[in-house]
Order: sequence, then structure tokens, then C-alpha cells
Amino acid sequence: MSASPSTSTSTPSGDSTLRRLVQLYVGLALYGASSALLVEAGLGLEPWGVLHQGLAELTGISIGVVSIIVGAIVLLLWIPLRQRPGLGTVSNVFVVGLAMDGTLAVVPDVHAYGARIPLMAAAILLNGIATGLYIAARFGPGPRDGLMTGLHRRTGRSLRLMRTAIEIAVVATGFLLGGTIGAGTVLYALAIGPLAQFFLRVFAVPAPPAGSTAVAGASPRRAILRR
Repeated sequence: MSASPSTSTSTPSGDSTLRRLVQLYVGLALYGASSALLVEAGLGLEPWGVLHQGLAELTGISIGVVSIIVGAIVLLLWIPLRQRPGLGTVSNVFVVGLAMDGTLAVVPDVHAYGARIPLMAAAILLNGIATGLYIAARFGPGPRDGLMTGLHRRTGRSLRLMRTAIEIAVVATGFLLGGTIGAGTVLYALAIGPLAQFFLRVFAVPAPPAGSTAVAGASPRRAILRR
């Protein structure tokens, strides 16, 4: 009996899933690396990075491990919000933190402003690329984005208001603990939304056909108000 075409080991849906997995993990690793480069630039971090750095200063734990711990705690907050994590959500907790510590271990210290300013700009651009990669993979939002969308659904308040309130709180807390706020924080806030939206289109993966058993549903693109 001749083999049916459906028994082929390479299918469009299988290729799409492989591409999405590669995008997910490359994106998360680059996100962690970009956050580490912002730390090295020393000109201001992204909002959650300010909190992570402040907690690292307080506890003596590496900033990557702090990121993992904070991500796990935020993920626990999904339970009362009735949020459902995906593969990307859980992977985000661990991969970003490990990539941060790995990058900080190999990148030399940068002291001159002539090098720190372009490093900051490159880190923000890389963060936008990374965000587009991992969100376009559609394996679920990161823990922090999921917290914001969950609060939006539970309270009825706008996504922008929820994101702004959460990020003001984490920046203020991180700054009081010793986290770095500066030009990089402002530039990140202004640039990351347009960058992420652009790279979401660049790295978009075609949606699976109707009835497909995808690993996770599409990520809420409306949530990307800042990144």
C-alpha cells in the first residue's frame, strides 16, 4: 500500500511550530541580553529592570536571579486573576534571567560616555527586536504583561492605565531600593512601543488553520502599549 501524503514527516504546521519555538527562545534570550546591556550602559533601565536592580542591590543576589524570582511571584498573582499561562509565559520567567546573568558575565565594563550612549541605544533597539520575536511566536504573554491584562479584565480599567500604574509602582520601588533611573529609562519608554509594534509585523507567524491544536493562543497585541 502506498503511503498517504498526510504521513509526510515534514508538514507546514510542523514547520510553523518549529519556527515559533525558535522565535520564542531566541527572543527571550535576546530580551535578557538587552536588559543586561542597559545595566552595563548605566544610563537608566526599563521599568521592571529598575526594580530588579534595586532588589539585587538590597539582597546581594544577581539581577538575573532576582528577575526569575520576581517573575515567579508575578506568575502566582495570575491565579486570583484567572489568567492561563502558556509555554512562553513559563519560559519567560527563566530564560530572560539566565540570559541577563550570562550576558553580564561576558560583557566587559563600559565607563566612557562615548561608549555607554551607543550601548544604551543598541540595547533598546535589541529589546524591541526581542519583544517582537517572542510575542509574535504566540506562546503566551510574559508574566508581567499577563498581570496587566488580568487586572484590566478584572477591574474594567484601560490597558494603558493598568500598565502605567504598575510601572510607576515598580519604578518608584526600584529607585528607592537603589535601581538606576536616567535617560535610558525615558528613551526606553518613548521608543519601545513603536519598535515592538514594527518588529511584531516583521516576525509575524501565520496563524494556524481553524481547528489546529496550537500550543498556545495568540498574545494580546493590544497589551503592547509600551513594548
